[in-house]
Amino acid sequence: MATYVLIHGAASDSWYWHRVIPLLRAAGHDVVTPDLPVSDPACGIPEYTQSAIETIGEHVADGLIVVAQSLGGFTAAMLATRVPTKLLVYLAAMAPKAGETPGEWWEATGYSEAKQENDARLGIGENPDTLVTFFHDVPEDLAGEALGRPVQQSDGPFHSPPMPELPEVPTRFLLCRDDRMFPADFQRRMAKERLGITADEMIGGHLPALAHPEELVRHLERFRVEAGL
Repeated sequence: MATYVLIHGAASDSWYWHRVIPLLRAAGHDVVTPDLPVSDPACGIPEYTQSAIETIGEHVADGLIVVAQSLGGFTAAMLATRVPTKLLVYLAAMAPKAGETPGEWWEATGYSEAKQENDARLGIGENPDTLVTFFHDVPEDLAGEALGRPVQQSDGPFHSPPMPELPEVPTRFLLCRDDRMFPADFQRRMAKERLGITADEMIGGHLPALAHPEELVRHLERFRVEAGL
């Protein structure tokens, strides 16, 4: 049995993983899903990390598989420096860099140009709405439920201190080939430049835990087995 810690992204909460949790538990694993204090403007990545540590609690002794989606990549990287982590998985995530703040990430990575080029290639106009960018492959009922959840994202994490050195733990990066928020070519480059690894790839857009939970769990379990866990 492994213990998975699932870290949600911005403007979200642990509900994001609700289709993944039963699949991992059915495979015999423990699952921990912290609710980060995303609505609190006084909280940044250090506070998000501390909140996750408190939720993990006694599970910390097990050694963890930490999976982080989107903005959660920053929290996961810091978390893996503070709790025993056997495997770190970035999922459609912002790959951090030591010495850089989350607020600096956007310009430092060349994100805006990459997204504009991808939008143009797909024929998406300027300033696409949330449904177009995030929910284009999510079932309509789930998209409606997600958009109706009362979760507001503060800008606290983007004013966080620079990131510490990245954890020296086995790391995988799983991108989504149809991601409109973080385009696939951009993510392939981020995995190489920032983490020194080749990204794994799966179907779908930016929210794979909602759109393709079975496919996502197959990849996570493959990573676990390949890591000898």
